[in-house]
Amino acid sequence: MRTKPVRLNGKQVVDALNLFKDADSVELKLTVTDSDRSSAIAALDLDVLDAELRQVVFFDTHDLKLKRAGLVVRARRARKGGDTVVKLRPIIPAELPEKLRRSGSFTIEVDAMPGSLVCSGSLKAKASNKEVKDVLLERRPIRKLFLPEQRSLFKQHAPSGLDLDSLMPLGPINTARLKFAPASFKGRAVVAELWFYPDGSRILEISTRCLPDEAFQVAAETREFLIRRGVSVTGEQETKTSKALEYFSHLHTGKILRRA
Repeated sequence: MRTKPVRLNGKQVVDALNLFKDADSVELKLTVTDSDRSSAIAALDLDVLDAELRQVVFFDTHDLKLKRAGLVVRARRARKGGDTVVKLRPIIPAELPEKLRRSGSFTIEVDAMPGSLVCSGSLKAKASNKEVKDVLLERRPIRKLFLPEQRSLFKQHAPSGLDLDSLMPLGPINTARLKFAPASFKGRAVVAELWFYPDGSRILEISTRCLPDEAFQVAAETREFLIRRGVSVTGEQETKTSKALEYFSHLHTGKILRRA
């Protein structure tokens, strides 16, 4: 999904405030175009040797029925251990069942990118790296990666006729994640995450999290920080997840057509 940066108008500001008031946190994101990636890494003084390597895999149908239904199912392997998530995106928090909102594993977050504001709800759980790998090697059914609460959420929102084991792995994608706290940014934690797609393309995402009531202030400070460092904040935006899903969807669709 690509978006061009735009400034929020009055109505969008009101819509943003309505989303923020029911969210647990806001994640401010900026993706850097591939042509500017190296200069951005240098401008932020990032050392790739300090990064944590991760592996991400999504689960969907070849024609992305879950994505169209506003459902994201993902597993991840990492040095500190893996995890899984069933995510609803987009959502209106006030319309969610009270039991789900009270769950200690469920979080509501607003993803804010230039030109895009999306609220999502995520039900997360831990998983071992071996469990995720076994699913990728078809040694373990997909449903076994997810806790009963996650399976129930999936069942409530998945298109009719789909269960977790009927999905296909889309991935994996290798990523490098680096968390740092620049002194010139008031010590606030910033995350730089580089995704390496199988076709050789890459996306560098720079992000920081904040509380909903400080989102506008932190957004302004983040923009100023990046501009001071020489990082372009006006490039076309593309989300990591959408790019990954579209890439593997096209790949699998091509294989199906060739077999036919």
